[in-house]
Amino acid sequence: MKKYFVFFIISLFFIVSFSGKHPYHVGSVEINYNSKSKNFEIIGRFFLDDLENGLSKKYGKPFRFNDPKYKAQLNEALKNYSSEYFKLKTNNQFTRVNFIGYEEDNESVNIYLESESVSNPQKVEAAVSFLYNLFDDQINLVHIVANGNRKSEKLTYPNRYLFQQF
Repeated sequence: MKKYFVFFIISLFFIVSFSGKHPYHVGSVEINYNSKSKNFEIIGRFFLDDLENGLSKKYGKPFRFNDPKYKAQLNEALKNYSSEYFKLKTNNQFTRVNFIGYEEDNESVNIYLESESVSNPQKVEAAVSFLYNLFDDQINLVHIVANGNRKSEKLTYPNRYLFQQF
């Protein structure tokens, strides 16, 4: 049943992203362990307008995706925002996560992060609170893939912590 709910939410995210309006505040975060490079590759996906508003509220100035003059400001703001609203622990140790960059289209933004090297993650803990500074109904769907296993969880404001054993 949980799989169907997650599929429904993801489908809803993509359907409403093309409609111009979205009645739900939802994003997704994929935390994927790369066994070759021995690090986690993280992709956060959010509605463009929600992320603009979240950054503007947090930093007290306007941000505009799809406008080249904001590129440097957006890189710095997203780096700081990600470091505050995303934390990762593996095997009971905090894991440093670096901002790699972002991509945007007309409706959504992908934020790319990468962890420091981690050997054989057995226990993964994350604190995910993207856009909690803006919406008290924000939902973040979090998917963790490690050691060939995929586990998903829905975090609804104010819940920000998840724990998975692999």
